[in-house]
Amino acid sequence: MLGSLLMLGAAPSAQAADWCSSGVWVDAMVASYHINPDKDFEQFNPGLGVECWINDQWAVTGGGFRNSLRRPSWYAGGVWAPEFLHWGFVRLAAMGGIISGYNYGNWGLGRNHTIGPVAAPLVMVAYKRVGINFIVVPPIPSDDLPFTIGFQLRFKF
Repeated sequence: MLGSLLMLGAAPSAQAADWCSSGVWVDAMVASYHINPDKDFEQFNPGLGVECWINDQWAVTGGGFRNSLRRPSWYAGGVWAPEFLHWGFVRLAAMGGIISGYNYGNWGLGRNHTIGPVAAPLVMVAYKRVGINFIVVPPIPSDDLPFTIGFQLRFKF
């Protein structure tokens, strides 16, 4: 009986380990570059995130950072990095999910409509346990935010 109870207690931790069977990466958000901005944006955007790779093509991700408008932002979503878009150290991927900290106008949720959808292509470069993500963030017209390229340093655990 005790052995059965111990195995039940161990099952959730074993299943949690299976969730990230293809690796866990910690992301350090570092900076951004704004393409043809109409106003001044913060280029230094510190923050932390995590990528839990369920298999070689799919991950769940989440984290937080100080955005270009000098506001806190939180994000959560999924990453799809198909094998046919993988060449050595470089792979193309797409991220989709939700993000906070921007004025989404009628598209937004939450207090002051500051939570909204995000879909962004990524260029992921990795060598062994280190890498960098280049994230192409589409414009958010209701906040005068132009196309932006975000830069994340990545470390695999």
